[in-house]
Amino acid sequence: MDDIENTINDAAAEKMSETPKEPSPFELAVTLVKCLQNEVSQVVVGQRNVIDQVLVALLAGGHVLIEGAPGLGKTLLVKALSKSFNGNSARIQFTPDLMPSDICGHMMYDSKMEEFRLRKGPVFTNILLADEVNRASAKTQSALLEVMQEQQVTIEGNTLALSLPYMVLATQNPLEQEGTYPLPEAQLDRFLLKILIDYPEVSEEVDMVTAVTDNSTANALDVDSVRAVMSADHILKLQKIVSGLQVDRRVVEYAVDIVRQTRLWSGVSVGAGPRGSISLIRSARAAALLAGRDFVTPDDIKKIVLPALRHRIALTPALEIEGHSTDDVLLDIVGKVEAPRI
Repeated sequence: MDDIENTINDAAAEKMSETPKEPSPFELAVTLVKCLQNEVSQVVVGQRNVIDQVLVALLAGGHVLIEGAPGLGKTLLVKALSKSFNGNSARIQFTPDLMPSDICGHMMYDSKMEEFRLRKGPVFTNILLADEVNRASAKTQSALLEVMQEQQVTIEGNTLALSLPYMVLATQNPLEQEGTYPLPEAQLDRFLLKILIDYPEVSEEVDMVTAVTDNSTANALDVDSVRAVMSADHILKLQKIVSGLQVDRRVVEYAVDIVRQTRLWSGVSVGAGPRGSISLIRSARAAALLAGRDFVTPDDIKKIVLPALRHRIALTPALEIEGHSTDDVLLDIVGKVEAPRI
């Protein structure tokens, strides 16, 4: 009996003396993403789905179109997100008289130095909030399109690369339609996700009002409590990890089937193109990392279908008159397309 006890004690002592196993790069990535999620959630009260979807776009290296009423925390979300990884942020209020040079920059003459100098516009940042982007003219929207797609700016024939990571969060107000210019389909297709922000729940709104009004003379939350839990280089490394997550061919086929059904579905005048399938897989990979998995499941596809495709399809006038929305159609399609068992 003593021999057995000694053996057990020796094994336990040896186990305790072992060097703790170092976490893998994926485990570190999951930890960093959770830290990022927690920091942003500190100041953005409620809207957990919105936060998660914005993080999905950031991890997938895409841009976001946010639609919602004023005062729901869009600017606060951008500030909190940029501070959480020690990045830069900028905000542009789009108006009908805004010119491309106002957002991209221009060459100006320096009389003291007797030479032209480049004045960089607000697009030279990490996270850009383009507020009410559909109020700008088509010419200005086209200038933003190059920034979003190429991540570069051309001024007087000179091409300037933007700092990475780079993300555009554009907003449009669904309540005010007067004085707006519809976004071109080409630009809409460049947004990885379209996110809808709704009013918060009662308890969330109470918490928000309390946080804003207690011991404060301002009318908005600040981001002083948000810590920088990583650097911009960490975001780039997370994006690389996301791009390498495993996706079974059957899951890819499932995503493609959903997108192809939007082109055949009754009541849909314009279906999603191949970029819709690509966006689904890119977003699903990021959603998998957010869930702590290193592989994509059909549920990840289902979870991201609405924000990834709702801006890529258009309904027939007859279906719109009947009160149907693109979300209703997409949910019908997802319900009819059989998901693979992984």
